[in-house]
Amino acid sequence: MNTQTLPLLEVQDVSKYFGSVIALKDISMKVYAGEVMCLLGDNGAGKSTLIKILSGVHRPSEGQYLFEGKEVHFTSPRDALNVGIATVFQDLAMIPLMGISRNFFLGSEPTKGWGPFRRFDVQHANHVTREELSRMGIQVRDTGQPVGTLSGGERQSVAIARAVYFGAKVLILDEPTAALGVKEAGIVLRYIAQARSRGLGVIFITHNPHHAYPIGDHFTLLNRGRSLGTFAKSEISREELTGMMAGGEALEELSHELAEFARTDEKAAATLTEVAREFGAEAEGLHVEQLPAKFTESEQQYADQLPPTDGEGKR
Repeated sequence: MNTQTLPLLEVQDVSKYFGSVIALKDISMKVYAGEVMCLLGDNGAGKSTLIKILSGVHRPSEGQYLFEGKEVHFTSPRDALNVGIATVFQDLAMIPLMGISRNFFLGSEPTKGWGPFRRFDVQHANHVTREELSRMGIQVRDTGQPVGTLSGGERQSVAIARAVYFGAKVLILDEPTAALGVKEAGIVLRYIAQARSRGLGVIFITHNPHHAYPIGDHFTLLNRGRSLGTFAKSEISREELTGMMAGGEALEELSHELAEFARTDEKAAATLTEVAREFGAEAEGLHVEQLPAKFTESEQQYADQLPPTDGEGKR
């Protein structure tokens, strides 16, 4: 259990309405320095709306938003960034054809010279980019290489390192592993751990409990805009987390649907081998002698509609 008395970021009974639509209702959450808070929920749970409130895109309709113990009212993402809340969205806000160092300083470019002779300080940008990426455990040969040549995990890592360098105290990661394979997802999780070890409070948004559980310290679950609760890692197992996310009834229904599909698929395969038997072909792994001798009425009607074959079984 966290012994700190003052969280970096806290929302208390936050709700968000869009006309008559209730997007969020009475959401409460605390994020402490040096911890990873995993925000989990299926599609439509309200994760994106909560992210936009935390990052300053939306203002909450009800409830309080506190940062370092003081209530805040953001009117834009720039307001949130100025106090130290950095959000890394899925699109990463990077330009694929521009170099790593250019993307690292995009919007905050270091310059040298004076007046009309001011220009981008390439040497300084390359040095800082290489140093910051190295601190996160990322090694790149050339900081001038286009970001588009990096893997998905590496691009996420550059975005995380950029947020840390520009003074983020709270790092919000919007589904950073959603489009990544197992290896790439592991790389991103390692960099999240690096950010935590540097004292940041990290909010890791995901719908995958298998990614969240190894790295998370606390878990807040959303379902249709409402909170199912916040749990410490010691209070919940990965299986329980998965069950609460999907809902026990939904998982049971899915299990029955898959079982029924398997039975239907097996029946369809048997029908195809019956048709193959009638017209002298052999189904894969099965011989004509192994098959039943008769069609069902519907199968016979289907067979009667097929054109006749020549002596070699061709139509």
